[in-house]
Amino acid sequence: MNPVLPHNTLDQLFLSARTHFKWLPKPVTDEQLHQIYDLARMAPTSANCSPMRLVFVKTAEGKAKLKPALDEMNVEKTLSAPVTAIVAIDTEFYEQLPKLFPHADARSWYVGNQPLIDSAGFRNGTLQGAYVIMAARALGLDCGPMSGFNNAKLDEIFFKGTAYKSNFLINLGYGDATALFPRGPRLDFDEACKIV
Repeated sequence: MNPVLPHNTLDQLFLSARTHFKWLPKPVTDEQLHQIYDLARMAPTSANCSPMRLVFVKTAEGKAKLKPALDEMNVEKTLSAPVTAIVAIDTEFYEQLPKLFPHADARSWYVGNQPLIDSAGFRNGTLQGAYVIMAARALGLDCGPMSGFNNAKLDEIFFKGTAYKSNFLINLGYGDATALFPRGPRLDFDEACKIV
């Protein structure tokens, strides 16, 4: 039986964690990016399908490529972030299932079934993107997940000739807490949940 995590850990992951949009001038290392992925990849997906693909944009050249795809209101906060993770979905993720789920012929569940490919890819790829956020927070980083970009333009720039499609972005680094707005309210249990 697993122990309940201490309050300071829950605080770092959930309670005090915020969506950041201004960043301190402190770099994120390649080693940290490897650690983020190594944690996030271990969390569950349907039949271990693991459709998420990541591009960590951290160089000046990479940011310059990313800029034309960003909505104007997201340019400054993205270009100033030490790293921007492009969370993408491999629309041919099922080709990896012989490796990832050798217990059954799971590839055959998907081949030729585009609605299932689309729904499983989007659901599980989005779930994995959330795991990236939690892994980054667990490693002491702050996150700024966002949409607010032109998916088609970004895909043309970064994924032309591949089966990858962008889902959302996550700015990563050390957030400037002095720039945060007051925390927004959340729905109470009774407003969002039922026990039946």
